[in-house]
Amino acid sequence: MTATQLLLIILAYFFLLLVVSYLTSRNNRDTTYFDGNRESPWMLVAFGMIGSGISAVSLVSIPGDVGNNNLYFFQFILGTLAGNLFIAFILVPVYFRLRVVSVYEFLKVRFGNTTYKTGSLFFLVSQSFGAALRLLLSIHILQYAFFDALHIPHWLTIIIVLILIWLYTHKSGIKTIVWTDALQSFFLITVIIISILTIRQSLGFSFVEMLRTIIHQPRFRVFDWDGRSGTNFFKQFISGLLITVALVGLDQSMMQKTLTVSREKDAKKNVLSFGFFIAFAQTLFLGLGVLMYLYAERNGIPLATANGKFTHTDDVYPFLTLHYFGTVGTIAFLIAVIASTFASIDACITALTTSFSYDFLAMEKMPAEKKKQVKSRVLLAVNIVMLCIVLFFWNSQGAIITTIFKIAGYTYGPLLGMYLLGLFTHTALKGQWVPVACVAAAVITYVLNEYLEKRFQFDVGFMNIFINAALTMLFLLCIKKKPVHATS
Repeated sequence: MTATQLLLIILAYFFLLLVVSYLTSRNNRDTTYFDGNRESPWMLVAFGMIGSGISAVSLVSIPGDVGNNNLYFFQFILGTLAGNLFIAFILVPVYFRLRVVSVYEFLKVRFGNTTYKTGSLFFLVSQSFGAALRLLLSIHILQYAFFDALHIPHWLTIIIVLILIWLYTHKSGIKTIVWTDALQSFFLITVIIISILTIRQSLGFSFVEMLRTIIHQPRFRVFDWDGRSGTNFFKQFISGLLITVALVGLDQSMMQKTLTVSREKDAKKNVLSFGFFIAFAQTLFLGLGVLMYLYAERNGIPLATANGKFTHTDDVYPFLTLHYFGTVGTIAFLIAVIASTFASIDACITALTTSFSYDFLAMEKMPAEKKKQVKSRVLLAVNIVMLCIVLFFWNSQGAIITTIFKIAGYTYGPLLGMYLLGLFTHTALKGQWVPVACVAAAVITYVLNEYLEKRFQFDVGFMNIFINAALTMLFLLCIKKKPVHATS
């Protein structure tokens, strides 16, 4: 396809998002950007969260990672299902009872202002890096597939994408995102199915033959029982559970959509449905990964390797799609990248804006006109931070999804520890020491992880979030307030 044709596709897709934005930006209140007027249909929210939960990172990293790690990621998927049960039946009732806009308001109610600010700050750092890394991979793909042909530098591509997202979200925020993300989730799932069918047809398989071939592939290994491996079943399952609780249940960008649903019962349905949807989509990604490497082997397509491992696994799906899957495959993949980019980044930017506005600037106490001014300034600042992080990590290599989950282990671990302590104990804390305890837990987790890997070749994997959360709880218990006993 020519660069002009690809440009027209992008413009047409963006025009569709603008139409949705226009239709959803009516009847706004001064808080609509943040809470969507609390009237979103729960099934729409659940389906739309697929796009936010997957992103371009999952789109290329999960299938690509099959080349080196077989189907071990499925163990993580099983853990995510358990994690969504915890969110639906433990966290959602708490959030609705408190009627929060920022989920970190729970920490204020439970532990006080300092802990509240600490939790929100950890989220801001986590989400900024996580969203920026997802955006980075998306821009890499768009550069490779489109913008390099027009000699547009990557820094300008990043700015263009951020401006496009701003154009359709700056008025109604989360209210618009609920609808645009549902649209983008539909495109994302459709594209994955198209890619699988394209490979099946190219290899001359019937549907039954395709399934039989996948099952008998050497890469069809689902469970890893090696205790030293980072993909060990227990490490993956527990990590999937904890990371889901942290990256969905304690993540403003994900829970903000759930909190736009009017009733608690429907919000629970939303979380459980989303858990099923995302597990199904990620399982499709794994099947696609097996087919991709099979396709490359049967057609003699060389893929970069080093020391017996595939390198640049995030590039395998884009490379095969743009060079071997024909026009339909190319168009579908481009739409998937755009959809997953917008669906994941728009929610993150809105969540960062909401969290900073409510948690640090006390947005709820401002008059309506002041809210609009502050929101606009914070939104601009968030976009600038996003741009800087992407530029800093531009030359990073490897599977970005692994990098994101590792960073999440260090930054969401303290959040997870604070919430578990707050939910299941009556402990009161000496607030001034909470930031020290949380930072210390994250630093010690990192040092311990590095030591175990270098000294004993023991890969903690994504379990660093468990270690971090446990250390956080331990350190917080060390700074608990002594109970005050009544004197006669």
